[in-house]
Amino acid sequence: MLHTLIVGLGRSGEGLHLPSLAKARAQAPALFAPGPVVGFDPFRTSVDGVLMVGSLEEAARWAPPKRTVVHLCTPPHLRSGPLEHLARLGYRMIVVEKPLALDLVGLAAVARLRRRWDLDITVTTQWLDSALTRRLRAALRSGAFGGLRSIAVLQNKPRFTRTAEAPGHPTAFDVEVPHALAVVIALAGGADITAASLEDMATDRIRTPRMGRAQLHLEHHSGVLSRIDSDLTSPVRERRIVLEFDQAVLTGHYPCSAADHTAQLSVDALGHAASHSVFADDAIPALIRTAYGRYARSFRGAGTLPVQVEAVRLLTEAKNLCGAGARRREVGSAVSV
Repeated sequence: MLHTLIVGLGRSGEGLHLPSLAKARAQAPALFAPGPVVGFDPFRTSVDGVLMVGSLEEAARWAPPKRTVVHLCTPPHLRSGPLEHLARLGYRMIVVEKPLALDLVGLAAVARLRRRWDLDITVTTQWLDSALTRRLRAALRSGAFGGLRSIAVLQNKPRFTRTAEAPGHPTAFDVEVPHALAVVIALAGGADITAASLEDMATDRIRTPRMGRAQLHLEHHSGVLSRIDSDLTSPVRERRIVLEFDQAVLTGHYPCSAADHTAQLSVDALGHAASHSVFADDAIPALIRTAYGRYARSFRGAGTLPVQVEAVRLLTEAKNLCGAGARRREVGSAVSV
């Protein structure tokens, strides 16, 4: 059984990880040690249902490092410092809020810490554990529809208020795109960027650079073409993925918010009647169960980390191509995590 320590009780820590942990604990109680979740946040002293501590050193007394999974929910630009502090205290099993890093400099810092302290890192790109993604993978593996030709992902949602109140992301590439990019890499493999674009977020009162619409076009080494379009100024919410095979088109809709954990999948195949299915898809608890199950085993493997490394590399290149204020040109660099 494994204990839990959450570092950073902001929106992702308190609003996403904490309730998802409660669901995962109810669904797979054998994975989780009894007792409360331990939490540390230098700006919070009280969170309902959490045993809050005043320092990471105090946390180590309540949550033994060798038997504890840490959920590191600090912003990505404040990642390597807390990660090293946790590693020095003996923590090795780390669930990191996406993205893993904002650029290759940050990725290199994480890579050094991972190698030095033998860290086992899971990134919360929960679409990889989505029930919809599992169905898409099964369709791909079966070969029933022939070869995969292209993938298109649309991620639309209005994000004006959150962007103004909590400007923690430097570009629109860092908000929704990591989820989609992880999925297309997992389905079609490594890729090269053929085009990228980035727009500002503008209202009648304010303009926020690089936080509007992000578009990414990829050519995968497998020959598949993919396109990701994420618009944070859209008036409507939609998370849609379309896979075009030789003999079918699969259209999936991921849940759009925590208010409804339901996904849909339509299959339009040559020679067959079209089908449509609607099913439960609560991805973050599924990701937590998968991560804790892997951490509970003696042999763990690399998990999805190689996908995350490729995603950071591609996002860094996209930002550079868009002139998004990267500190230096890093296209073509390689970081081994």
